[in-house]
Amino acid sequence: MTTPDMMEALQALAADRGMSTEILLEAVANGLESAYKKMPDSSPDAYVVIDETFNIQVIAQEIDEEGTVLQEWDDTPENFGRIAAQTARQVLGQRIREVERDMKYEEYAGREGDIVTGIIQQNDSRYTLLDLGRVEALLPQSEQVPYERPEPNTRLKAYIVEVRKTPKGPQIVVSRTHPGLIRELFKLEVPEISEGIVELKACAREPGHRTKIAVWSNDSNIDPVGACVGARGARVRQVVNELRGEKIDIVPFSDDQNDFVAKALSPAKVKEVRFHEVDGVAEVIVPDHQLSLAIGREGQNARLAARLTGWRIDIKSETQILDEEAAYAAEDWAEGEWVTDPETGEQTWVPADGSEAMTAGEWTEAAEEPQEQEEEIDSSVDELEAKNVGLDADIDANESVELEEVEEEAGDS
Repeated sequence: MTTPDMMEALQALAADRGMSTEILLEAVANGLESAYKKMPDSSPDAYVVIDETFNIQVIAQEIDEEGTVLQEWDDTPENFGRIAAQTARQVLGQRIREVERDMKYEEYAGREGDIVTGIIQQNDSRYTLLDLGRVEALLPQSEQVPYERPEPNTRLKAYIVEVRKTPKGPQIVVSRTHPGLIRELFKLEVPEISEGIVELKACAREPGHRTKIAVWSNDSNIDPVGACVGARGARVRQVVNELRGEKIDIVPFSDDQNDFVAKALSPAKVKEVRFHEVDGVAEVIVPDHQLSLAIGREGQNARLAARLTGWRIDIKSETQILDEEAAYAAEDWAEGEWVTDPETGEQTWVPADGSEAMTAGEWTEAAEEPQEQEEEIDSSVDELEAKNVGLDADIDANESVELEEVEEEAGDS
């Protein structure tokens, strides 16, 4: 093969592999430089130049201690073309594999959070392999939806959670359980989300069973829930089909926490929401016939609503609330007020009936006395019961001995 033919072959190879000719020329030049330096009488300081017609020159250098080039000369050995051909064959294969690995990694590096479509190649209990075209993605068992077993050679969408660089090429780890999959699927189906008009504010998911999302519109003329549902449910149906029938609840997001918590428990109808901010609890009151619907199957609706809103949700029926209020009203409560000394800051309880005032410490001791007395009574009762058990055991033992003696006397007679 003539040198022009070699250059054409190199250009064709570069075009076929999707890389630049300069990368391959650099690989050949580095290989030739290594081959030259292994030859006898070679210069330790030399580099290889390959021009556009694939003419090869070895340029030797004389360099002083400070690194200054004193002179250069052409030191290309005879029959170096044969060495060049052998070296090119060895070096190019390895360099092409390295470049292709780097190109594949660069294609997916930084794409964590994107959605990809692949064809299922291998499926077992440990992992599933997805063919993405030039690379394969790994779907571990921990990232698979329970009981979801797609058939081989079927298409599947997955969410990229990690891209690793390995000696064998990029390893792409994908997920079917990540909440981000829901976000990206809706972004594909709902143009308003991809355009930024509608935002998906929160997402709570139990993979394979149910998902709740909260959506918000930046345009008052666009209904965020309607945009996600689509005409006759066409848009949300596409997402449900991709998730193999997983149910999706779409609720409007609200800055009013009272309204947001009530909507998050849909399809149940909420009568009232009471917030206990110190404990981070939202107490939700629903009609009696809505209690089981608000809690959901095995508490699923309440769990998802809690994750969606960030509140611990305590759901009670109207009857439960009335019973609690009645029990609260029936309790005997001390009447009076706490008075704070402006100088010392000490609090004093002043009874309404005019009896002696009590400090906070005395109030605490008085409240603990009944509890201590109750504990002493319980302890005494336990001791009496233990003694009774011991007496019963002694009586049973005595009766057994007497019965044996009677039986022996009857036998003797």
